[in-house]
Amino acid sequence: MKKKALFNWSSGKDSALALYKTLQDPNFEISCLLTSVNQQFQRISMHGVRVELLHQQAESIGLPLEIMQIPEMPTMEVYEKVMQETLEKLKSQGVTHSVFGDIFLEDLRKYREDKLAEIGFKGVFPLWKVPTQDLIQEFIHLGFKTIVVCVNERYLDKSFVGRVIDQDFINDLPENVDVCGENGEFHTFTFDGPLFSKPIDFEIGEIVYRKYERPEKEDSSDTACDTSAPDAFDFGFWYCDLLSK
Repeated sequence: MKKKALFNWSSGKDSALALYKTLQDPNFEISCLLTSVNQQFQRISMHGVRVELLHQQAESIGLPLEIMQIPEMPTMEVYEKVMQETLEKLKSQGVTHSVFGDIFLEDLRKYREDKLAEIGFKGVFPLWKVPTQDLIQEFIHLGFKTIVVCVNERYLDKSFVGRVIDQDFINDLPENVDVCGENGEFHTFTFDGPLFSKPIDFEIGEIVYRKYERPEKEDSSDTACDTSAPDAFDFGFWYCDLLSK
């Protein structure tokens, strides 16, 4: 009997490749895509993609979409409360596993597995420890298409946002940047490939710069976003707005 699993869908390339592999795995049945959305702006958390494009992805993939509404810069307590409530609901529907597109961040995997275990879930990581150079080449070879929607200026400048990932993009990346952006260097929106019944139709809108403010209390590590680096708030992000056609 197949195990029922939810898939943690960010809308980007690692999610797309991990979902593609999981759907081919005879041991699992994907019950839904789970995505966290910024409650204030109605955009995918971190990626900044409009929620209407997220709905179009889910429709083209053919899976139900479960959205978690998350406040901007939530505390860990708030984030974990929303996540637990969502997982408890899915557990009552027979879901037992949670699939992620993580590749090599050990601390993040441990955090996910520990939190899942508290609810009786197990984590699944289909891309785990595969070299990122191999993953990006497989992604492109399979026919997936993805556009960079956010870059962290700590690693990349404005010129990288709004570009479709191809061999030229990979060749242009600085040596200190992971080709899959696994360290948070950039985020993507996948709009075509073998998962989709039809491509997601969009046009590129405004490119904007955004810098996050340090929380009022000194211990910023209490936020659900990674702000552990001492200069975490010294850098901003370039976002490329995508408009649904």
